[in-house]
Amino acid sequence: MRQLVQSYRTGEMNVEDVPPPALRPDGVLVRTVRSLVSAGTEKMLVDLARKSLVGKARARPDLVRKVLTTARKQGVMNTLQKVRTKLDTPIPLGYSSAGVVVEVGAHVPELRVGDRVACAGAGYANHADYAYVPRNLCARVPDGVTLEAAAFTTVGAIALQGVRQAAPTLGERVAVLGLGLIGQLTVQLLRANGCRVLGFDPNPARAKLAEALGAHRAVSEELETAAERFSEREGMDAVIVAASTPGAGPLEQAGEISRLRGRVVVVGLVGMQIPRSVYYQKELDVRMSMSYGPGRYDPDYEERGFDYPPGHVRWTEQRNLEAFLDLLADGRIDVAALTTHRFPIDSALDAYSLISEGRDPYLGVLLEYGADDEAVVAPEPSVRLDAAPRDRERLGVGLIGAGSFGRSVLLPALRAAGGTDPVVIASAGGMTARQIGEQYDFRRATADAQDAIQDPDVDAVFVLTRHNLHAPLVISALEAGRHVFCEKPLCLDREELDAIARAREGTQGDVMVGFNRRFAPLVEELVAHFADRSHPLVMQYRINAGFIPADHWVHDPVEGGGRIIGEVCHFVDLLQFLAGAPPEQVQAACIAGDTRYRGDDNVVVSLRFADGSVGTVTYTALGDPGYPKERLEVFGESRVAALDDFRSLELARGGRISRSRSSNQDKGFEKELRLFVEAARTGGPMPIPFEQAAATTRATLAILDSLRTGAPSSV
Repeated sequence: MRQLVQSYRTGEMNVEDVPPPALRPDGVLVRTVRSLVSAGTEKMLVDLARKSLVGKARARPDLVRKVLTTARKQGVMNTLQKVRTKLDTPIPLGYSSAGVVVEVGAHVPELRVGDRVACAGAGYANHADYAYVPRNLCARVPDGVTLEAAAFTTVGAIALQGVRQAAPTLGERVAVLGLGLIGQLTVQLLRANGCRVLGFDPNPARAKLAEALGAHRAVSEELETAAERFSEREGMDAVIVAASTPGAGPLEQAGEISRLRGRVVVVGLVGMQIPRSVYYQKELDVRMSMSYGPGRYDPDYEERGFDYPPGHVRWTEQRNLEAFLDLLADGRIDVAALTTHRFPIDSALDAYSLISEGRDPYLGVLLEYGADDEAVVAPEPSVRLDAAPRDRERLGVGLIGAGSFGRSVLLPALRAAGGTDPVVIASAGGMTARQIGEQYDFRRATADAQDAIQDPDVDAVFVLTRHNLHAPLVISALEAGRHVFCEKPLCLDREELDAIARAREGTQGDVMVGFNRRFAPLVEELVAHFADRSHPLVMQYRINAGFIPADHWVHDPVEGGGRIIGEVCHFVDLLQFLAGAPPEQVQAACIAGDTRYRGDDNVVVSLRFADGSVGTVTYTALGDPGYPKERLEVFGESRVAALDDFRSLELARGGRISRSRSSNQDKGFEKELRLFVEAARTGGPMPIPFEQAAATTRATLAILDSLRTGAPSSV
């Protein structure tokens, strides 16, 4: 399919042939008929991407601070790799579109194939032939409303939410500052609400258009004088700021023209330096309008399809979309008068040149996709990237999942390890699959995970998806006779672990979990330090894990399973490796969680191993993120080893201390992958035996049991 993509590194835009996005259970796949270019929001993103690296740093000093913190902890080279990965990640453009449903997810009973829908959301309603849209970010288009008109719905919902925040009553006098696309729609919504509307924009043509669309008065200069006359010297009841400017001028103007205890609503992207004097003296009520409405930025609502009850939240994102569509159906909103340009998707670059250069007055700019409005046409699932013949001497790789870990860590390490022939890359976001597929020389890019498993040229499958998909994909790959590298965790519960074990017994393939830390060079030195021991070890592992917000997917019990399953398994595995014996019993305790810090993010775990060794894992999200993440201390045979963040190692024996230090953090990824590739290619044993990975998984699940019961749990 065709999709408009921008490089964050260079700002260059292209319409590229990419795989379509994958259908997920909580949404629908939509064939786009029209999409709307939001000149304000999208121009801001385009301009940022076109800045130099120094310009980007000046625009986002918060990200610069994060980069410097990462460099201190992980080393300059690792940090540079992550920065390059971020800069090379393509940006999807677009967030307001309309089209026809061609596939329906299992959890979306309210929609059918062939339904016409308006779609919303950056990263979803893209400028592309096909879009995956979660159920709460789309709304059925009423009969009589064209899909061209419906493409304005998301921008209309933004305007509608601003009006709701202003809470106008019948007959109130409301000013709209900024008469771009959102401002013009706001004027019409206020008029439909029975308000008297004053518009302002420095562009006289836009002021004239606002009057034609329902403003009682619109001016391009002398706003204060116009407002004084319009309000009969009482001041405006409410002011909606729909302008876009880095300065705080619109807020200053809003304060001057407001009445005592008036309301100022900020919809546009403007400077927020509020002048205290006038706002204090008039006791003005300043309100922010959050995009399309309640539900915005809430993953449970937007991604997972959980709705808010109307009795508690009357107007959500989706209900705002529906309300705007109803106004279109009733003829209360005119978007035809706002449509100034139409471009076919293949000429999308011309649309953005128009906006960036300002060579022609523009307002509503639409992209057209060239198919019959009502046609239900399924997309082609994959894109051919390279026609080179298969190298049978190398391991044919199918990779599933292309998130930040895969892009910044695993794929560079896999390339450095050598011995592979990249065949298929699968990602739910087709744009990402193509970009990474080209970067790492894959032959095909697809959105279908099964495509990466069933391709006859694939010998080994790499599973790098979100955690809930690990076990099903591992089982499917094993049943297809493939070797599997699964990034941790292996699975989310004991039933999945048992199913993997059964699948492994009936196949020629084998599975290895990405417990990379045991392959780190400094860990190998540490193991050698205790090589001839005959007594148990005492081990202490402290992890300054860092805070992750409660709404992050890793905390979701279905999708992520929590950080104990998702990350603590790493540290349990390393202790098992050092002990050389499986864990037998765990005891866990956590802090009393509150609204910010979760109990299962802050745990102390005691483990007893079969050889008599004991270990503790202290895992916390309470620490300073600038402080090093991991410290491991091992005691035994009158010796001590202390490993700090995989960059320094102290070994004490016989009263002497030796020190090793690396300028760059090495957690063993490259060696782990090199050994896996060799084992999969030759049919040799896996570098991490399945029995050890299974023991680590059982011990990690036992930690959760112990937290629930407060008692020790047997592995």
